[in-house]
Amino acid sequence: MTNTPRRTHLKVLGASLGAAAFAKTVAPLVEWSADMDLDEFMQRHYRELDSNALADVISRHEFSARDEYGADVTIRDVRPTPGVVFGYALNLSICIGCRKCAEACHQENNHDRRSHQSYIRVFEMSAGSIDFHRGNAGYDHPVPAPDKYYMPVQCQQCENPPCVSVCPVEATWSEPDGIVVVDYDWCIGCRYCEAACPYHARRFNWHKPEIPADEVNPNQGLLSNRIRPQGVMEKCTFCLHRTRQGQLPACLEACPTGARVFGNLLDPESDIRWVLANKRVFVLKEELGTRPRFFYFFDV
Repeated sequence: MTNTPRRTHLKVLGASLGAAAFAKTVAPLVEWSADMDLDEFMQRHYRELDSNALADVISRHEFSARDEYGADVTIRDVRPTPGVVFGYALNLSICIGCRKCAEACHQENNHDRRSHQSYIRVFEMSAGSIDFHRGNAGYDHPVPAPDKYYMPVQCQQCENPPCVSVCPVEATWSEPDGIVVVDYDWCIGCRYCEAACPYHARRFNWHKPEIPADEVNPNQGLLSNRIRPQGVMEKCTFCLHRTRQGQLPACLEACPTGARVFGNLLDPESDIRWVLANKRVFVLKEELGTRPRFFYFFDV
């Protein structure tokens, strides 16, 4: 038996019940620990894996990448660094709406090429508004356009993430460094998290991702940019496979204007702390109490 029928049956169940009833119904399955020869049917939650089980999971996914995509990949389980909580800031005064950040996200995170998926959407905004729902993410003219500014929106890595609280099987959670992650092997694709996110930052894999072998990013993280299966939710992870090892997010490196600032919120000497101390920053939908770790600011 494979992950596909497990997810299919649970999706049907989730669609028939409310969140609370669904959680109670699947609880016995979540804790089921019978013959683990059926590991693909009920692989243990990421946070319950010992070193041997974790190595087996990683080996299986590396083999799958070779078998299904013809790509030799290295998947690492990069853990949070003590004393680090990541934050991101974006200077809206100098973002030109080129979408190079979204393209870099698409390539770095092994997104489906057919749908051109990305964790970042860039909204063309009218002066005087910060409501991205009124922005236009489908613009196709030269940028920057007169009397417009541009607001990239991605996962806000909330301190109080509504997506986490609604997950009936605890497949998503906030890590000690503030990054909200998804256990792709545990996710059942009910999409409750997608509905709960006020920033529309979650993505659902409707189809098996299509990626040519020579376009697969081989440097992968188990909880970040490894190729996700069909039928699961996914999201931005601040490129944890990079940032937890001292690198910068791919979207930041791709930005041609220097509009993006990233760093450790606990380090008083970091660039992100300088921005918070010297700029008039704001967060999206502050009234909801999600407490994002993604900040925006204008130079004026």
